[in-house]
Amino acid sequence: MEKVLTVEYQKCTGCRLCELVCAVMHDGISNPARSRIKIVKWEEEGQYVPMICQQCEDAPCKNVCPVGAISRDVDYGFLTIDHTLCIGCRSCVSVCPFGAMNYNQIDKKVFKCDLCGGQPQCVRFCDMKAVDFVAADNMTVKKKRNAATRLYASQKHATAIQEQI
Repeated sequence: MEKVLTVEYQKCTGCRLCELVCAVMHDGISNPARSRIKIVKWEEEGQYVPMICQQCEDAPCKNVCPVGAISRDVDYGFLTIDHTLCIGCRSCVSVCPFGAMNYNQIDKKVFKCDLCGGQPQCVRFCDMKAVDFVAADNMTVKKKRNAATRLYASQKHATAIQEQI
């Protein structure tokens, strides 16, 4: 069963623990610059948004790679980089619509989320459950349920305001 990494940005508190855990998991260094997940803050809204690789079905990073260094893992479905083939041209970095492909200046390698080999540590350590690893089939049901809950709450709020007038 294919699983996908999902984001519910409304739950994110901006603690950035996921960034640290990711960097330690992959590079053994507590350095957010090495993280495969990035927390972006929308200043005006005061909202934090975890940004991750979407593991695109028709992946621009995979399509643009001139040496075929990016492929899909057969077991888990995530995109992976073969560093023995990668020439460091960074075409994948420039074409990613989510900014999820990164380049490490020190190691001279591109990197992105690999779902921690099927056990995403960002999910494990996120107390708020802003990121989750769910069965692809259940993702749509979960999103519909959340949208229905928000819609119901906003309609209930609107009715309460109407009754006050």
